[in-house]
Amino acid sequence: MRVSLRMEGRAGGGRADIALGPTHALLEALDRSGSLQGVAEELGVSYRSAWGQLAALEHALGRPAAVKTKGHGSVLTPLGTGLLTLLRASQVRLGPALAAEELALAEGLRRLLQPEVARIRLAASHDPLLLEAVEARPEIDLMIAGSLDALARLREGAVEAAGFHFGADGPPPPPFDALFRDAELAVAPLFRREQGLLLAPGNPLRLTGVADIAARRARFVNRQRGAGTRIWFERLCREAGLPVDEIIGYHSEEFTHQAVAALIATGAADVGMGTRAVAERFALDYRPLGWETYYLAARAALPPERLAPLRDLMRNRARAVSGYAPPPEA
Repeated sequence: MRVSLRMEGRAGGGRADIALGPTHALLEALDRSGSLQGVAEELGVSYRSAWGQLAALEHALGRPAAVKTKGHGSVLTPLGTGLLTLLRASQVRLGPALAAEELALAEGLRRLLQPEVARIRLAASHDPLLLEAVEARPEIDLMIAGSLDALARLREGAVEAAGFHFGADGPPPPPFDALFRDAELAVAPLFRREQGLLLAPGNPLRLTGVADIAARRARFVNRQRGAGTRIWFERLCREAGLPVDEIIGYHSEEFTHQAVAALIATGAADVGMGTRAVAERFALDYRPLGWETYYLAARAALPPERLAPLRDLMRNRARAVSGYAPPPEA
């Protein structure tokens, strides 16, 4: 699926289209390799083709995106670096929608070709590691939703399983506590993960906890209603005696940890709540708030072996990624 940006009135005059995907790949490769030869090797194209792609981009922009320095290869200009940052943020924002559309198309094609394949519909709270694991399990159709929304879809019969979390360790609070007593559901821990404050690099506002967010007028970016991360953050605010209406940006909502991190990385916000792994991916400062368990709830009638491969895969991956761990009994 090709997405492009049309620019009019640019520095060079006229108008031009910039294909976001290829441009993102080109700038990422140049940022990593520091040379057009490295770009060519990474993208699997000729040096001439890599040079031509860069030249076409700079013609569309009307200004240089990279500069060649003697003895040091090629480096991005401030414009190139800024464009790469914007494209990374755009990829984060567009990714869930494009992935959902791709999933819908792939599911339709699979049903045309293999109507007999038994599939599992899973609604789950967003987690980057879970997304990677589901990609390796073609029998699972994943729908991203907040914890409460995912569980609501399970109760409605729209899905066979739901992934949810509710904050730091301890007894499950309402309404999650009822799930563990429901005889029609099988609930089991899937993995553990650390969450904390995602902060601008260098933490210029010197934020150390939720109380500092309002006190220092930091711009906060929140998760959507029903998200487990938002529920946890609201509980921390209550414990700190902090009215949420005093937080700038509290009513701004994003649907993934990456979207929150991208806004902070681009300077559009100062702080949000998310996982350590996402903070490291976006080179953000991070202040841990605690560990939580991410659970998988399924209909009791669903044979346990149907979800066993996903559980095993998640436990193995959780052992290898910073800020994650397998559940205690694994």
